[in-house]
Amino acid sequence: MNDDAAQVRKLLRQQAAIAGFGSFALREGDLLTILTEAARICADGLSVPFSKVCRYRAVENDLLIEAGYGWQAGVVGHVVSRADESTPQGRAYVTGQPSICNDLRTENHFKLPPFYAAHGIISTIDVVIKGSDRPYGVLEIDNNQQHNYDQHDIDFLTGFANVLSEAVGTSSRLKTLQATVSQMRRLVEEKDRLLDQKKVLAEELQHRVRNNLQLVYGMLSRQLAETPDEAGQRGIKAIARRVSTLAQVYDHLLGAEMTRTTDFGSYVKSLCRSLAELQAVSGRRVTLTCDCEVLILDLDVVTALGIVVAELVTNCYDHAFGDGGGSIAVSMRLTDRDRAMLTISDTGTGFKPQAENKRHGLGLVRRLVEQVHGTVTLEKSEQGTVWSIRFPTAVASPTRRVAPGDLTPVRIPATGAA
Repeated sequence: MNDDAAQVRKLLRQQAAIAGFGSFALREGDLLTILTEAARICADGLSVPFSKVCRYRAVENDLLIEAGYGWQAGVVGHVVSRADESTPQGRAYVTGQPSICNDLRTENHFKLPPFYAAHGIISTIDVVIKGSDRPYGVLEIDNNQQHNYDQHDIDFLTGFANVLSEAVGTSSRLKTLQATVSQMRRLVEEKDRLLDQKKVLAEELQHRVRNNLQLVYGMLSRQLAETPDEAGQRGIKAIARRVSTLAQVYDHLLGAEMTRTTDFGSYVKSLCRSLAELQAVSGRRVTLTCDCEVLILDLDVVTALGIVVAELVTNCYDHAFGDGGGSIAVSMRLTDRDRAMLTISDTGTGFKPQAENKRHGLGLVRRLVEQVHGTVTLEKSEQGTVWSIRFPTAVASPTRRVAPGDLTPVRIPATGAA
Protein backbone atom coordinates (compact mmCIF):
# COMPACT_ATOMS: atom_id res chain seq x y z
CA MET A 1 0.00 0.00 0.00
CA ASN A 2 2.82 2.38 0.81
CA ASP A 3 4.33 1.88 -2.66
CA ASP A 4 0.88 2.29 -4.28
CA ALA A 5 0.19 5.47 -2.31
CA ALA A 6 3.58 6.86 -3.26
CA GLN A 7 2.89 6.07 -6.90
CA VAL A 8 -0.50 7.82 -6.75
CA ARG A 9 1.05 10.89 -5.16
CA LYS A 10 3.72 10.90 -7.88
CA LEU A 11 1.11 10.72 -10.65
CA LEU A 12 -0.99 13.46 -9.08
CA ARG A 13 2.10 15.63 -8.72
CA GLN A 14 3.01 15.05 -12.36
CA GLN A 15 -0.52 15.85 -13.56
CA ALA A 16 -0.51 19.05 -11.51
CA ALA A 17 2.90 19.92 -13.01
CA ILE A 18 1.55 19.51 -16.57
CA ALA A 19 -1.54 21.58 -15.79
CA GLY A 20 0.49 24.33 -14.15
CA PHE A 21 2.98 24.39 -16.97
CA GLY A 22 0.17 24.64 -19.54
CA SER A 23 -1.14 27.74 -17.79
CA PHE A 24 2.37 29.19 -17.67
CA ALA A 25 2.97 28.52 -21.37
CA LEU A 26 -0.25 30.35 -22.29
CA ARG A 27 0.83 33.45 -20.37
CA GLU A 28 4.47 33.50 -21.46
CA GLY A 29 5.30 34.95 -24.86
CA ASP A 30 8.96 33.99 -25.09
CA LEU A 31 9.48 30.48 -26.47
CA LEU A 32 12.97 29.98 -25.01
CA THR A 33 11.66 30.79 -21.53
CA ILE A 34 8.90 28.22 -22.02
CA LEU A 35 11.34 25.54 -23.17
CA THR A 36 13.74 26.23 -20.28
CA GLU A 37 10.92 26.02 -17.72
CA ALA A 38 9.70 22.77 -19.31
CA ALA A 39 13.17 21.23 -18.90
CA ARG A 40 13.26 22.25 -15.23
CA ILE A 41 9.78 20.90 -14.41
CA CYS A 42 10.41 17.63 -16.27
CA ALA A 43 13.63 17.05 -14.33
CA ASP A 44 11.85 17.78 -11.07
CA GLY A 45 8.82 15.64 -11.98
CA LEU A 46 10.95 12.58 -12.67
CA SER A 47 13.56 13.33 -9.98
CA VAL A 48 16.50 13.48 -12.39
CA PRO A 49 19.36 16.00 -12.44
CA PHE A 50 19.25 16.79 -16.15
CA SER A 51 16.73 17.53 -18.88
CA LYS A 52 16.89 19.16 -22.29
CA VAL A 53 14.87 20.23 -25.33
CA CYS A 54 16.49 19.58 -28.71
CA ARG A 55 15.40 21.49 -31.84
CA TYR A 56 15.72 19.88 -35.24
CA ARG A 57 17.73 21.86 -37.81
CA ALA A 58 16.86 20.83 -41.35
CA VAL A 59 19.89 22.33 -43.10
CA GLU A 60 22.37 20.62 -40.73
CA ASN A 61 20.10 17.59 -40.21
CA ASP A 62 20.93 17.55 -36.51
CA LEU A 63 19.38 18.23 -33.11
CA LEU A 64 20.61 21.33 -31.27
CA ILE A 65 20.16 21.55 -27.50
CA GLU A 66 17.93 24.64 -27.45
CA ALA A 67 17.12 24.67 -23.73
CA GLY A 68 18.04 22.57 -20.73
CA TYR A 69 18.36 22.10 -16.99
CA GLY A 70 21.34 21.02 -14.92
CA TRP A 71 23.97 21.04 -17.67
CA GLN A 72 27.42 22.55 -17.45
CA ALA A 73 28.19 25.75 -19.32
CA GLY A 74 28.74 25.29 -23.05
CA VAL A 75 26.10 22.59 -23.52
CA VAL A 76 22.82 24.45 -23.99
CA GLY A 77 22.78 26.36 -27.25
CA HIS A 78 25.97 24.74 -28.53
CA VAL A 79 25.96 20.94 -28.48
CA VAL A 80 24.25 18.96 -31.20
CA SER A 81 23.34 15.32 -31.75
CA ARG A 82 22.89 13.44 -34.99
CA ALA A 83 19.28 13.25 -36.15
CA ASP A 84 19.43 9.52 -36.84
CA GLU A 85 19.24 6.28 -34.90
CA SER A 86 22.84 6.56 -33.75
CA THR A 87 21.70 8.69 -30.77
CA PRO A 88 18.75 8.23 -28.32
CA GLN A 89 17.12 11.54 -29.25
CA GLY A 90 17.82 10.95 -32.95
CA ARG A 91 16.07 7.58 -32.78
CA ALA A 92 13.00 9.16 -31.17
CA TYR A 93 12.95 11.90 -33.78
CA VAL A 94 13.29 9.53 -36.75
CA THR A 95 10.84 6.87 -35.56
CA GLY A 96 8.36 9.23 -33.89
CA GLN A 97 8.18 6.83 -30.93
CA PRO A 98 9.43 7.27 -27.35
CA SER A 99 13.01 6.09 -26.90
CA ILE A 100 13.96 4.57 -23.50
CA CYS A 101 17.51 3.74 -22.54
CA ASN A 102 17.66 2.34 -19.02
CA ASP A 103 21.45 1.82 -19.24
CA LEU A 104 23.49 3.54 -21.93
CA ARG A 105 26.54 1.55 -20.83
CA THR A 106 25.04 -1.50 -22.54
CA GLU A 107 23.90 0.37 -25.68
CA ASN A 108 27.09 -0.02 -27.72
CA HIS A 109 25.48 0.94 -31.05
CA PHE A 110 24.93 4.55 -29.94
CA LYS A 111 27.44 7.25 -30.91
CA LEU A 112 26.98 9.66 -28.05
CA PRO A 113 28.29 13.24 -27.91
CA PRO A 114 31.11 13.65 -25.35
CA PHE A 115 28.96 15.62 -22.90
CA TYR A 116 27.06 12.42 -21.97
CA ALA A 117 30.21 10.91 -20.50
CA ALA A 118 31.23 14.27 -18.99
CA HIS A 119 27.98 14.31 -17.01
CA GLY A 120 27.90 10.59 -16.33
CA ILE A 121 24.59 10.02 -18.08
CA ILE A 122 23.33 6.44 -17.78
CA SER A 123 19.53 6.46 -18.32
CA THR A 124 17.43 8.56 -20.72
CA ILE A 125 13.89 8.94 -22.04
CA ASP A 126 13.20 10.81 -25.30
CA VAL A 127 9.79 11.80 -26.70
CA VAL A 128 8.99 13.74 -29.87
CA ILE A 129 7.71 17.32 -29.80
CA LYS A 130 5.32 17.50 -32.74
CA GLY A 131 5.16 20.36 -35.23
CA SER A 132 2.86 21.55 -38.01
CA ASP A 133 4.63 19.94 -40.97
CA ARG A 134 7.37 17.96 -39.19
CA PRO A 135 8.43 17.40 -35.57
CA TYR A 136 9.92 20.43 -33.83
CA GLY A 137 12.41 18.28 -31.95
CA VAL A 138 12.80 16.06 -28.89
CA LEU A 139 12.22 16.38 -25.13
CA GLU A 140 14.70 14.29 -23.09
CA ILE A 141 15.35 13.61 -19.41
CA ASP A 142 18.79 12.34 -18.36
CA ASN A 143 19.83 10.50 -15.23
CA ASN A 144 23.38 9.90 -13.97
CA GLN A 145 22.05 6.81 -12.17
CA GLN A 146 20.66 3.64 -13.66
CA HIS A 147 16.85 3.60 -13.53
CA ASN A 148 14.12 1.46 -15.07
CA TYR A 149 11.44 3.85 -16.38
CA ASP A 150 7.83 2.75 -16.89
CA GLN A 151 4.81 3.78 -18.97
CA HIS A 152 3.77 6.40 -16.43
CA ASP A 153 7.06 8.19 -16.89
CA ILE A 154 6.64 8.11 -20.67
CA ASP A 155 3.06 9.43 -20.38
CA PHE A 156 4.30 12.31 -18.20
CA LEU A 157 6.96 13.35 -20.71
CA THR A 158 4.55 12.87 -23.63
CA GLY A 159 2.02 15.16 -21.95
CA PHE A 160 4.72 17.79 -21.55
CA ALA A 161 5.83 17.34 -25.14
CA ASN A 162 2.23 17.90 -26.32
CA VAL A 163 2.01 21.16 -24.37
CA LEU A 164 5.36 22.20 -25.82
CA SER A 165 4.06 21.39 -29.31
CA GLU A 166 1.20 23.85 -28.80
CA ALA A 167 3.58 26.44 -27.39
CA VAL A 168 5.89 26.06 -30.40
CA GLY A 169 2.96 26.41 -32.80
CA THR A 170 1.67 29.47 -30.98
CA SER A 171 5.14 31.03 -31.02
CA SER A 172 5.46 30.40 -34.74
CA ARG A 173 2.07 31.94 -35.44
CA LEU A 174 2.93 34.87 -33.17
CA LYS A 175 6.19 35.47 -35.04
CA THR A 176 4.33 35.39 -38.34
CA LEU A 177 1.78 37.82 -36.97
CA GLN A 178 4.47 40.11 -35.59
CA ALA A 179 6.32 40.01 -38.91
CA THR A 180 3.09 40.85 -40.72
CA VAL A 181 2.33 43.70 -38.33
CA SER A 182 5.87 45.01 -38.71
CA GLN A 183 5.57 44.86 -42.47
CA MET A 184 2.22 46.65 -42.33
CA ARG A 185 3.74 49.28 -40.05
CA ARG A 186 6.58 49.81 -42.50
CA LEU A 187 4.11 50.09 -45.36
CA VAL A 188 2.02 52.61 -43.44
CA GLU A 189 5.13 54.63 -42.61
CA GLU A 190 6.18 54.53 -46.25
CA LYS A 191 2.68 55.55 -47.32
CA ASP A 192 2.73 58.46 -44.85
CA ARG A 193 6.16 59.49 -46.10
CA LEU A 194 4.99 59.42 -49.71
CA LEU A 195 1.83 61.31 -48.82
CA ASP A 196 3.88 63.95 -47.03
CA GLN A 197 6.19 64.16 -50.01
CA LYS A 198 3.21 64.30 -52.33
CA LYS A 199 1.67 67.08 -50.24
CA VAL A 200 4.88 69.10 -50.41
CA LEU A 201 5.10 68.59 -54.18
CA ALA A 202 1.42 69.48 -54.60
CA GLU A 203 1.84 72.66 -52.57
CA GLU A 204 4.94 73.58 -54.57
CA LEU A 205 3.12 72.89 -57.83
CA GLN A 206 0.12 74.86 -56.65
CA HIS A 207 2.36 77.80 -55.77
CA ARG A 208 4.11 77.70 -59.14
CA VAL A 209 0.87 77.36 -61.12
CA ARG A 210 -0.74 80.26 -59.30
CA ASN A 211 2.35 82.43 -59.68
CA ASN A 212 2.61 81.69 -63.40
CA LEU A 213 -1.09 82.33 -64.01
CA GLN A 214 -0.91 85.57 -62.03
CA LEU A 215 2.13 86.57 -64.08
CA VAL A 216 0.28 85.92 -67.35
CA TYR A 217 -2.81 87.72 -66.07
CA GLY A 218 -0.68 90.72 -65.05
CA MET A 219 0.95 90.83 -68.47
CA LEU A 220 -2.47 90.77 -70.13
CA SER A 221 -3.68 93.58 -67.87
CA ARG A 222 -0.71 95.74 -68.86
CA GLN A 223 -1.27 94.89 -72.51
CA LEU A 224 -4.93 95.86 -72.15
CA ALA A 225 -3.95 99.27 -70.77
CA GLU A 226 -1.62 99.80 -73.74
CA THR A 227 -4.18 98.74 -76.37
CA PRO A 228 -6.25 101.71 -77.54
CA ASP A 229 -8.68 100.09 -79.97
CA GLU A 230 -11.89 98.47 -78.71
CA ALA A 231 -11.52 95.25 -80.76
CA GLY A 232 -8.06 94.60 -79.36
CA GLN A 233 -9.26 95.20 -75.84
CA ARG A 234 -12.10 92.72 -76.32
CA GLY A 235 -9.64 90.09 -77.50
CA ILE A 236 -7.30 90.63 -74.58
CA LYS A 237 -10.21 90.51 -72.15
CA ALA A 238 -11.34 87.21 -73.65
CA ILE A 239 -7.88 85.70 -73.24
CA ALA A 240 -7.61 87.04 -69.68
CA ARG A 241 -10.97 85.46 -68.88
CA ARG A 242 -9.73 82.07 -70.06
CA VAL A 243 -6.57 82.41 -67.99
CA SER A 244 -8.73 83.20 -64.98
CA THR A 245 -10.88 80.14 -65.71
CA LEU A 246 -7.79 77.94 -65.91
CA ALA A 247 -6.61 79.36 -62.61
CA GLN A 248 -9.89 78.32 -61.00
CA VAL A 249 -9.59 74.81 -62.42
CA TYR A 250 -6.21 74.35 -60.76
CA ASP A 251 -7.31 76.07 -57.57
CA HIS A 252 -10.18 73.62 -57.34
CA LEU A 253 -7.91 70.65 -58.03
CA LEU A 254 -4.86 71.61 -56.01
CA GLY A 255 -6.83 73.02 -53.12
CA ALA A 256 -7.88 69.45 -52.32
CA GLU A 257 -5.89 66.27 -52.86
CA MET A 258 -3.62 66.02 -55.90
CA THR A 259 -5.42 63.71 -58.34
CA ARG A 260 -6.04 63.40 -62.07
CA THR A 261 -9.79 63.76 -61.58
CA THR A 262 -12.13 66.15 -59.81
CA ASP A 263 -15.85 66.77 -59.27
CA PHE A 264 -17.04 68.81 -62.22
CA GLY A 265 -20.32 69.71 -60.53
CA SER A 266 -18.57 71.20 -57.51
CA TYR A 267 -16.13 73.05 -59.75
CA VAL A 268 -18.89 74.62 -61.89
CA LYS A 269 -20.63 75.89 -58.74
CA SER A 270 -17.38 77.49 -57.59
CA LEU A 271 -16.77 78.96 -61.05
CA CYS A 272 -20.27 80.46 -61.18
CA ARG A 273 -19.80 82.12 -57.80
CA SER A 274 -16.59 83.72 -59.05
CA LEU A 275 -18.21 84.86 -62.30
CA ALA A 276 -21.12 86.39 -60.40
CA GLU A 277 -18.73 88.26 -58.11
CA LEU A 278 -16.76 89.61 -61.08
CA GLN A 279 -19.95 90.83 -62.81
CA ALA A 280 -21.42 92.36 -59.64
CA VAL A 281 -19.23 95.43 -60.02
CA SER A 282 -20.91 96.24 -63.34
CA GLY A 283 -24.14 97.22 -61.59
CA ARG A 284 -26.31 94.96 -63.78
CA ARG A 285 -29.33 93.44 -62.07
CA VAL A 286 -28.56 89.91 -63.29
CA THR A 287 -28.99 86.81 -61.15
CA LEU A 288 -26.77 83.78 -61.81
CA THR A 289 -27.90 80.40 -60.42
CA CYS A 290 -26.12 77.06 -60.61
CA ASP A 291 -27.54 73.57 -60.02
CA CYS A 292 -25.13 70.73 -60.85
CA GLU A 293 -24.94 67.08 -59.86
CA VAL A 294 -21.77 65.37 -58.69
CA LEU A 295 -19.78 64.10 -61.65
CA ILE A 296 -16.13 62.97 -61.49
CA LEU A 297 -14.24 63.82 -64.67
CA ASP A 298 -10.68 63.92 -65.90
CA LEU A 299 -8.91 67.22 -65.26
CA ASP A 300 -8.50 67.92 -68.98
CA VAL A 301 -12.24 67.48 -69.52
CA VAL A 302 -13.00 69.75 -66.56
CA THR A 303 -10.64 72.39 -67.97
CA ALA A 304 -12.28 72.31 -71.41
CA LEU A 305 -15.85 72.42 -70.11
CA GLY A 306 -14.92 75.04 -67.50
CA ILE A 307 -13.78 77.38 -70.28
CA VAL A 308 -17.05 76.63 -72.10
CA VAL A 309 -19.09 77.67 -69.05
CA ALA A 310 -17.04 80.82 -68.53
CA GLU A 311 -17.33 81.83 -72.21
CA LEU A 312 -21.08 81.32 -72.43
CA VAL A 313 -21.95 82.86 -69.06
CA THR A 314 -19.77 85.91 -69.77
CA ASN A 315 -21.36 86.30 -73.19
CA CYS A 316 -24.78 86.14 -71.55
CA TYR A 317 -23.76 88.92 -69.18
CA ASP A 318 -22.27 91.06 -71.94
CA HIS A 319 -24.87 90.70 -74.69
CA ALA A 320 -28.18 89.33 -73.42
CA PHE A 321 -29.47 92.08 -71.14
CA GLY A 322 -28.17 95.46 -72.23
CA ASP A 323 -28.74 97.84 -69.36
CA GLY A 324 -31.66 95.81 -67.95
CA GLY A 325 -31.87 92.85 -65.59
CA GLY A 326 -32.62 89.18 -65.88
CA SER A 327 -31.30 85.77 -64.95
CA ILE A 328 -28.76 83.21 -66.09
CA ALA A 329 -29.08 79.55 -65.11
CA VAL A 330 -26.37 76.90 -65.29
CA SER A 331 -27.27 73.26 -64.68
CA MET A 332 -25.72 69.86 -65.24
CA ARG A 333 -27.57 66.55 -65.12
CA LEU A 334 -26.82 62.92 -65.92
CA THR A 335 -29.10 61.94 -68.79
CA ASP A 336 -28.27 58.23 -68.71
CA ARG A 337 -25.56 55.93 -67.39
CA ASP A 338 -22.71 57.35 -69.46
CA ARG A 339 -23.84 60.74 -70.72
CA ALA A 340 -24.58 64.12 -69.17
CA MET A 341 -26.00 67.45 -70.29
CA LEU A 342 -24.72 70.89 -69.38
CA THR A 343 -27.23 73.72 -69.92
CA ILE A 344 -26.59 77.49 -69.89
CA SER A 345 -29.72 79.61 -70.38
CA ASP A 346 -30.64 83.26 -70.02
CA THR A 347 -33.81 85.37 -70.03
CA GLY A 348 -32.30 88.11 -72.13
CA THR A 349 -33.45 89.69 -75.36
CA GLY A 350 -32.28 86.80 -77.48
CA PHE A 351 -29.97 86.76 -80.48
CA LYS A 352 -30.01 89.75 -82.81
CA PRO A 353 -28.19 89.60 -86.17
CA GLN A 354 -26.64 93.03 -85.74
CA ALA A 355 -25.02 91.85 -82.50
CA GLU A 356 -23.08 89.08 -84.25
CA ASN A 357 -19.93 91.11 -84.63
CA LYS A 358 -19.84 91.71 -80.87
CA ARG A 359 -19.60 88.06 -80.06
CA HIS A 360 -16.11 86.69 -79.49
CA GLY A 361 -14.79 83.28 -78.47
CA LEU A 362 -17.96 81.27 -79.14
CA GLY A 363 -16.27 79.37 -81.97
CA LEU A 364 -13.86 78.13 -79.34
CA VAL A 365 -16.85 76.78 -77.40
CA ARG A 366 -17.74 74.46 -80.26
CA ARG A 367 -14.18 73.24 -80.67
CA LEU A 368 -13.81 72.55 -76.94
CA VAL A 369 -17.08 70.61 -76.86
CA GLU A 370 -15.93 68.54 -79.84
CA GLN A 371 -12.67 67.74 -78.05
CA VAL A 372 -14.55 66.08 -75.17
CA HIS A 373 -16.62 64.14 -77.77
CA GLY A 374 -19.71 66.19 -77.06
CA THR A 375 -22.32 68.06 -79.08
CA VAL A 376 -23.74 71.55 -78.65
CA THR A 377 -27.16 72.85 -79.69
CA LEU A 378 -28.85 76.22 -79.35
CA GLU A 379 -32.46 77.23 -78.85
CA LYS A 380 -33.27 80.93 -79.15
CA SER A 381 -36.43 82.93 -78.81
CA GLU A 382 -37.62 86.33 -77.69
CA GLN A 383 -37.54 84.96 -74.12
CA GLY A 384 -33.85 84.18 -74.23
CA THR A 385 -31.39 81.52 -75.32
CA VAL A 386 -30.54 78.01 -74.17
CA TRP A 387 -27.22 76.30 -74.86
CA SER A 388 -27.40 72.50 -74.42
CA ILE A 389 -24.10 70.64 -74.31
CA ARG A 390 -24.21 66.84 -74.23
CA PHE A 391 -21.01 64.92 -73.45
CA PRO A 392 -19.88 61.42 -72.36
CA THR A 393 -19.14 60.89 -68.67
CA ALA A 394 -16.31 58.39 -69.17
CA VAL A 395 -13.18 59.60 -67.33
CA ALA A 396 -10.89 60.25 -70.27
CA SER A 397 -8.82 63.09 -71.61
CA PRO A 398 -9.77 64.84 -74.87
CA THR A 399 -8.21 63.28 -77.95
CA ARG A 400 -6.53 66.58 -78.79
CA ARG A 401 -5.79 69.72 -76.83
CA VAL A 402 -6.58 73.32 -77.69
CA ALA A 403 -3.96 74.65 -80.04
CA PRO A 404 -2.43 78.06 -79.30
CA GLY A 405 -4.33 79.52 -82.25
CA ASP A 406 -7.64 78.44 -80.75
CA LEU A 407 -7.12 80.83 -77.84
CA THR A 408 -7.48 83.92 -80.01
CA PRO A 409 -10.95 85.54 -80.21
CA VAL A 410 -13.11 83.73 -82.78
CA ARG A 411 -16.45 84.98 -84.07
CA ILE A 412 -19.26 82.41 -84.01
CA PRO A 413 -21.25 81.78 -87.21
CA ALA A 414 -24.68 83.29 -87.79
CA THR A 415 -26.34 80.44 -85.90
CA GLY A 416 -24.72 81.67 -82.66
CA ALA A 417 -26.58 82.82 -79.58
CA ALA A 418 -26.63 85.54 -77.06
